[in-house]
Amino acid sequence: MQSPFDDTYFMKRALQEAEAAFEKGEIPIGAVIVIDNRIIARGHNLTETLTDVTAHAEMQAITAAANFLGGKYLQNCTLYVTLEPCQMCAGALYWSQISNIVYGARDTERGCINLETKLHPKTNIKGGVLADEASDLLKRFFIEKRNLN
Repeated sequence: MQSPFDDTYFMKRALQEAEAAFEKGEIPIGAVIVIDNRIIARGHNLTETLTDVTAHAEMQAITAAANFLGGKYLQNCTLYVTLEPCQMCAGALYWSQISNIVYGARDTERGCINLETKLHPKTNIKGGVLADEASDLLKRFFIEKRNLN
Protein backbone atom coordinates (compact mmCIF):
# COMPACT_ATOMS: atom_id res chain seq x y z
CA MET A 1 0.00 0.00 0.00
CA GLN A 2 1.34 3.39 -1.01
CA SER A 3 1.51 6.11 1.63
CA PRO A 4 -0.31 9.38 0.86
CA PHE A 5 2.59 11.15 2.56
CA ASP A 6 5.08 11.50 -0.28
CA ASP A 7 7.26 14.34 -1.53
CA THR A 8 4.38 15.85 -3.49
CA TYR A 9 2.12 15.88 -0.43
CA PHE A 10 4.67 17.72 1.71
CA MET A 11 5.71 20.10 -1.07
CA LYS A 12 2.06 21.12 -1.37
CA ARG A 13 2.20 22.06 2.32
CA ALA A 14 5.35 24.12 1.63
CA LEU A 15 3.50 25.81 -1.25
CA GLN A 16 0.72 26.76 1.19
CA GLU A 17 3.39 28.50 3.27
CA ALA A 18 4.66 30.26 0.14
CA GLU A 19 1.12 31.47 -0.55
CA ALA A 20 0.99 32.89 3.00
CA ALA A 21 4.20 34.81 2.26
CA PHE A 22 2.70 36.06 -1.02
CA GLU A 23 -0.36 37.39 0.82
CA LYS A 24 1.92 39.35 3.18
CA GLY A 25 3.86 40.89 0.30
CA GLU A 26 6.88 38.69 1.01
CA ILE A 27 8.79 36.79 -1.66
CA PRO A 28 6.69 33.61 -1.83
CA ILE A 29 8.95 30.89 -0.52
CA GLY A 30 7.63 28.34 1.94
CA ALA A 31 9.07 25.47 3.91
CA VAL A 32 8.02 22.60 6.14
CA ILE A 33 10.15 20.18 8.12
CA VAL A 34 8.96 16.61 8.50
CA ILE A 35 9.93 13.68 10.69
CA ASP A 36 8.18 10.30 10.49
CA ASN A 37 5.58 11.69 8.02
CA ARG A 38 4.64 14.42 10.50
CA ILE A 39 5.10 18.13 9.91
CA ILE A 40 6.92 19.52 12.94
CA ALA A 41 7.73 23.00 11.62
CA ARG A 42 6.51 25.48 9.05
CA GLY A 43 7.95 28.72 7.78
CA HIS A 44 7.75 31.29 5.05
CA ASN A 45 9.75 34.35 4.15
CA LEU A 46 9.42 37.17 6.68
CA THR A 47 12.31 39.37 5.59
CA GLU A 48 10.11 42.43 4.99
CA THR A 49 7.83 41.89 7.98
CA LEU A 50 10.75 41.50 10.38
CA THR A 51 13.15 43.78 8.45
CA ASP A 52 15.65 40.95 8.77
CA VAL A 53 17.60 39.62 5.80
CA THR A 54 18.04 36.29 7.59
CA ALA A 55 14.29 35.65 7.99
CA HIS A 56 14.11 33.19 5.09
CA ALA A 57 11.53 30.39 5.07
CA GLU A 58 14.19 27.77 5.81
CA MET A 59 15.58 29.71 8.77
CA GLN A 60 12.10 30.10 10.24
CA ALA A 61 11.45 26.37 9.83
CA ILE A 62 14.86 25.32 11.23
CA THR A 63 14.27 27.36 14.39
CA ALA A 64 10.74 26.00 14.82
CA ALA A 65 11.89 22.40 14.29
CA ALA A 66 14.77 22.74 16.76
CA ASN A 67 12.35 24.17 19.32
CA PHE A 68 9.90 21.32 18.71
CA LEU A 69 12.60 18.65 19.04
CA GLY A 70 14.34 20.34 21.95
CA GLY A 71 17.74 20.22 20.24
CA LYS A 72 19.71 21.82 17.45
CA TYR A 73 20.20 18.75 15.24
CA LEU A 74 17.59 17.79 12.68
CA GLN A 75 18.74 14.27 11.98
CA ASN A 76 16.04 12.05 10.46
CA CYS A 77 14.20 15.18 9.31
CA THR A 78 13.35 16.33 5.80
CA LEU A 79 13.07 19.95 4.73
CA TYR A 80 10.61 20.65 1.92
CA VAL A 81 11.18 24.11 0.46
CA THR A 82 9.68 25.68 -2.63
CA LEU A 83 12.97 27.17 -3.88
CA GLU A 84 16.48 25.72 -3.77
CA PRO A 85 18.15 27.01 -0.58
CA CYS A 86 20.50 29.97 -0.80
CA GLN A 87 24.04 29.87 0.53
CA MET A 88 23.02 31.21 3.97
CA CYS A 89 20.23 28.69 4.42
CA ALA A 90 22.38 25.84 3.13
CA GLY A 91 24.99 26.77 5.74
CA ALA A 92 22.40 26.65 8.51
CA LEU A 93 21.13 23.33 7.15
CA TYR A 94 24.70 22.01 7.19
CA TRP A 95 25.03 22.84 10.89
CA SER A 96 21.61 21.37 11.66
CA GLN A 97 22.74 18.05 10.15
CA ILE A 98 19.37 17.70 8.43
CA SER A 99 19.03 14.36 6.68
CA ASN A 100 17.13 15.39 3.55
CA ILE A 101 16.38 18.53 1.56
CA VAL A 102 13.67 18.44 -1.09
CA TYR A 103 13.17 21.62 -3.08
CA GLY A 104 10.80 22.72 -5.80
CA ALA A 105 12.23 25.28 -8.21
CA ARG A 106 15.90 25.72 -8.94
CA ASP A 107 17.66 29.04 -8.18
CA THR A 108 20.43 29.12 -10.75
CA GLU A 109 21.72 32.53 -9.58
CA ARG A 110 21.68 32.39 -5.79
CA GLY A 111 21.09 28.73 -5.03
CA CYS A 112 23.46 26.51 -3.11
CA ILE A 113 24.12 24.17 -6.02
CA ASN A 114 25.67 26.66 -8.46
CA LEU A 115 27.43 28.42 -5.58
CA GLU A 116 28.84 25.01 -4.58
CA THR A 117 27.85 25.42 -0.95
CA LYS A 118 28.73 22.33 1.02
CA LEU A 119 25.96 20.44 2.71
CA HIS A 120 26.51 18.02 5.56
CA PRO A 121 28.01 14.76 4.19
CA LYS A 122 24.95 12.81 5.40
CA THR A 123 22.44 15.21 3.82
CA ASN A 124 20.64 14.10 0.66
CA ILE A 125 19.25 16.73 -1.71
CA LYS A 126 16.57 16.31 -4.36
CA GLY A 127 15.01 18.96 -6.56
CA GLY A 128 12.22 19.51 -9.01
CA VAL A 129 9.24 18.48 -6.85
CA LEU A 130 6.34 20.67 -8.01
CA ALA A 131 8.93 22.97 -9.58
CA ASP A 132 6.47 24.49 -12.05
CA GLU A 133 4.01 25.44 -9.32
CA ALA A 134 6.75 26.98 -7.18
CA SER A 135 8.25 28.84 -10.13
CA ASP A 136 4.85 30.11 -11.31
CA LEU A 137 4.10 31.56 -7.87
CA LEU A 138 7.44 33.41 -7.83
CA LYS A 139 6.87 34.74 -11.37
CA ARG A 140 3.36 35.91 -10.48
CA PHE A 141 4.70 37.71 -7.39
CA PHE A 142 7.36 39.61 -9.30
CA ILE A 143 5.03 40.49 -12.17
CA GLU A 144 2.55 41.96 -9.68
CA LYS A 145 5.36 43.72 -7.79
CA ARG A 146 6.66 45.36 -10.98
CA ASN A 147 3.14 46.46 -11.99
CA LEU A 148 2.69 48.24 -8.65
CA ASN A 149 5.89 50.24 -9.05
